[in-house]
Amino acid sequence: MSLLADAFTVLAVLAGLFFLAAGTLGLLRFPDTLSRLHALTKADGLGLGLIVLGLMPQAGSLLGALKLLLVWALAMLAGATVGQMIARIARRESQ
Repeated sequence: MSLLADAFTVLAVLAGLFFLAAGTLGLLRFPDTLSRLHALTKADGLGLGLIVLGLMPQAGSLLGALKLLLVWALAMLAGATVGQMIARIARRESQ
Protein backbone atom coordinates (compact mmCIF):
# COMPACT_ATOMS: atom_id res chain seq x y z
CA MET A 1 0.00 0.00 0.00
CA SER A 2 2.85 2.36 0.75
CA LEU A 3 4.30 1.94 -2.74
CA LEU A 4 0.93 2.76 -4.29
CA ALA A 5 0.54 5.86 -2.08
CA ASP A 6 4.07 6.98 -2.95
CA ALA A 7 3.43 6.54 -6.68
CA PHE A 8 0.17 8.51 -6.40
CA THR A 9 1.99 11.26 -4.52
CA VAL A 10 4.71 11.53 -7.14
CA LEU A 11 2.24 11.60 -10.03
CA ALA A 12 -0.04 14.19 -8.43
CA VAL A 13 2.81 16.47 -7.37
CA LEU A 14 4.39 16.28 -10.84
CA ALA A 15 1.04 17.10 -12.44
CA GLY A 16 0.63 20.01 -10.03
CA LEU A 17 4.11 21.30 -10.88
CA PHE A 18 3.24 21.09 -14.58
CA PHE A 19 0.18 23.30 -14.08
CA LEU A 20 2.13 25.76 -11.92
CA ALA A 21 4.79 25.99 -14.65
CA ALA A 22 2.09 26.47 -17.31
CA GLY A 23 0.54 29.30 -15.28
CA THR A 24 3.91 30.96 -14.90
CA LEU A 25 4.53 30.63 -18.63
CA GLY A 26 1.13 32.21 -19.29
CA LEU A 27 2.02 35.06 -16.95
CA LEU A 28 5.18 35.73 -18.92
CA ARG A 29 3.81 35.23 -22.44
CA PHE A 30 0.28 36.66 -22.59
CA PRO A 31 -0.09 40.24 -23.83
CA ASP A 32 -2.54 41.92 -21.48
CA THR A 33 -3.28 41.97 -17.77
CA LEU A 34 -6.60 40.14 -17.83
CA SER A 35 -5.37 37.19 -19.90
CA ARG A 36 -2.27 36.93 -17.71
CA LEU A 37 -4.44 36.98 -14.61
CA HIS A 38 -6.77 34.32 -15.99
CA ALA A 39 -3.91 31.98 -16.88
CA LEU A 40 -2.20 32.44 -13.55
CA THR A 41 -5.20 32.03 -11.25
CA LYS A 42 -6.70 29.01 -13.03
CA ALA A 43 -3.45 27.10 -13.45
CA ASP A 44 -2.17 27.89 -9.97
CA GLY A 45 -5.42 26.84 -8.33
CA LEU A 46 -5.39 23.50 -10.12
CA GLY A 47 -1.65 23.03 -9.57
CA LEU A 48 -1.87 23.66 -5.85
CA GLY A 49 -4.94 21.44 -5.60
CA LEU A 50 -3.10 18.55 -7.25
CA ILE A 51 -0.10 19.02 -4.98
CA VAL A 52 -2.32 19.02 -1.89
CA LEU A 53 -4.17 15.95 -3.19
CA GLY A 54 -0.85 14.21 -3.71
CA LEU A 55 0.43 15.09 -0.25
CA MET A 56 -2.69 13.98 1.60
CA PRO A 57 -1.76 10.25 1.67
CA GLN A 58 1.61 11.25 3.13
CA ALA A 59 0.08 13.42 5.86
CA GLY A 60 0.00 10.58 8.38
CA SER A 61 -3.21 11.57 10.11
CA LEU A 62 -6.63 12.97 9.41
CA LEU A 63 -5.68 16.23 11.14
CA GLY A 64 -2.66 16.65 8.87
CA ALA A 65 -4.81 16.07 5.78
CA LEU A 66 -7.37 18.59 7.02
CA LYS A 67 -4.61 21.14 7.54
CA LEU A 68 -3.50 20.64 3.94
CA LEU A 69 -7.08 21.18 2.76
CA LEU A 70 -7.31 24.32 4.88
CA VAL A 71 -4.13 25.72 3.34
CA TRP A 72 -5.48 24.98 -0.14
CA ALA A 73 -8.84 26.62 0.67
CA LEU A 74 -7.18 29.74 2.07
CA ALA A 75 -4.90 30.00 -0.97
CA MET A 76 -7.94 29.70 -3.27
CA LEU A 77 -9.80 32.38 -1.32
CA ALA A 78 -6.80 34.71 -1.34
CA GLY A 79 -6.18 34.09 -5.06
CA ALA A 80 -9.79 34.86 -5.95
CA THR A 81 -9.81 38.01 -3.85
CA VAL A 82 -6.54 39.35 -5.21
CA GLY A 83 -7.54 38.40 -8.77
CA GLN A 84 -10.73 40.45 -8.47
CA MET A 85 -8.82 43.41 -7.06
CA ILE A 86 -6.22 43.33 -9.84
CA ALA A 87 -8.91 42.99 -12.53
CA ARG A 88 -10.84 45.94 -11.09
CA ILE A 89 -7.74 48.14 -11.06
CA ALA A 90 -6.78 47.07 -14.60
CA ARG A 91 -10.27 47.86 -15.87
CA ARG A 92 -10.29 51.23 -14.14
CA GLU A 93 -6.91 52.21 -15.60
CA SER A 94 -7.82 51.11 -19.15
CA GLN A 95 -10.82 53.44 -19.30
